[in-house]
Amino acid sequence: MSEPLGLFGGTFDPVHFGHLRLAEEAIGQLGLGGVCWIPAGHPPHRGPPQVTAEQRLAMVRQATAGNPRFSIDPGEVEASAPSYTVHTLERLRGELGAGQSLVLLVGADAFAGLTTWHRWAELFALAHIAISHRPGFPVEAASLPPELASQFKTRQVSDMAQLKSAPAGRIATFAMTQLAISATQIRKLLSNGLSARYLLPDSVLDYIDLHQLYRNRL
Repeated sequence: MSEPLGLFGGTFDPVHFGHLRLAEEAIGQLGLGGVCWIPAGHPPHRGPPQVTAEQRLAMVRQATAGNPRFSIDPGEVEASAPSYTVHTLERLRGELGAGQSLVLLVGADAFAGLTTWHRWAELFALAHIAISHRPGFPVEAASLPPELASQFKTRQVSDMAQLKSAPAGRIATFAMTQLAISATQIRKLLSNGLSARYLLPDSVLDYIDLHQLYRNRL
């Protein structure tokens, strides 16, 4: 069986070093063959991003260039429908085959809200889920909604080799280096004419400057 493929979705408004470090550490800690980045086109759970989907896709391309283990799926950006994870996983499962191990990467906060996602219970038939958390603050069933806690206790594995031995259905957790960077913080700095250098790649900053993104807006 081929190496598991990580799937990393998000608005990436804009993409920054926190995103890049999560993807990089996921590869090492989960035994992934690579990470496929999936910028959201029309995220249904939040307000519209500040810049266009095409611009956010372009910034992710800039940020991930040069890392051969990173790839990009533009499917959500190119679709006119809202970006629901279950639909994307169904499409990727059809494209990559029933035997490919897929690992959906999510943060601990996002996982805690999983029961609000569209057709959330079906996600486990389509992919594994790997939850990133702060060092020293592991994900615990007691902090999750009852329905989700039950799934967590049943599906959690500590041996990452189990992510390779099946195409979907398991839950893993991993601690990642905490970088106190947020897209909100970056947008605020840029809107106020302040420097966001060293919070995101220079190539992304160059793109933002070229297209005058996030100026005078929060």
